[in-house]
Amino acid sequence: MSTAVLNRPVTARPSRRASRRANDAVPLRLYGVRRRTVNIVTLLCALFAVFTLIPIWWIFVSSTKTVPNLNSTFGFWFAGPFVLWDNLKDVFSNDESGSFLQWMENTAIYAAAGAVGATVLSAMAGYGFARFNFRGRTALFLFIMAALLIPIAAFAVPLYLVYAKVHLDSTAPGIFIPFMVSPVSVYLMRVYAGGSVPQEMLDAARIDGAGEARIFLRVAVPLMVPALVTVFMLNFVAAWNNYFLPFIVNNSARLYTLTQGLAIWMNHTNIAGSTEDFTVLTITAGMVTITPLILMFLVLQRYWRSGLLLGGMTG
Repeated sequence: MSTAVLNRPVTARPSRRASRRANDAVPLRLYGVRRRTVNIVTLLCALFAVFTLIPIWWIFVSSTKTVPNLNSTFGFWFAGPFVLWDNLKDVFSNDESGSFLQWMENTAIYAAAGAVGATVLSAMAGYGFARFNFRGRTALFLFIMAALLIPIAAFAVPLYLVYAKVHLDSTAPGIFIPFMVSPVSVYLMRVYAGGSVPQEMLDAARIDGAGEARIFLRVAVPLMVPALVTVFMLNFVAAWNNYFLPFIVNNSARLYTLTQGLAIWMNHTNIAGSTEDFTVLTITAGMVTITPLILMFLVLQRYWRSGLLLGGMTG
């Protein structure tokens, strides 16, 4: 008996995480799709991922080259000498028409203020549309969604004229206030609040004597954290990458954003008679510009994924 026990083959026990994943896996037959369909969709997703990552790879490779190598070597692979650190040093030390660090600081302030404001306003609006019945609710919501049909260029001249009247042109609030208005975020928050905040829980809190503000902050907001993070990321990226709005409302060099500053650097190269080529400098600065967005996405991706998933299931 003891010999049989000792000679029994030892098998590795699956980890707790692997067991949990196995238990959470849903058989494909329950989705009504075939294995061939899954393989085709996976291949298409892989091709889309490659198509999306190619520009990021190109900008990284180009940031390691000199100006002559940039124009004479294969664009998607390295070529000596490797001058990435020198290019980065030039980006942060060059003060032509402004400082890159100042542009990054301005952009971070505008993007953070606009994203926080858009998240707060969208959360309150989405929760109100999802959990309160009031006269004109549908009409008001459709009116907000109708703003998506108007191109941003149509707002440019009216916005500048209004800013000129109230003296908000070429000011920091004038740049980030428009980023706080986001109809898409209102839609996402309404969908998420309708699917993640149980009406029974709200009714129980009202019976206990809690006010509406307390219910929203203590009950609804903790349940809407994935959607809040998703909306914050969407608006932060939109504000960080926006060029058109700051270009229209800002004429002050000390308030330039990254997009404005990089456009100025690139324009110096295209000026007739220019003796300095800012192409590699601009490309390297562009790589630095997208790095915070990539890091933010990697850190917050689990909230992003769950927020979009519930929004897609309940929308």
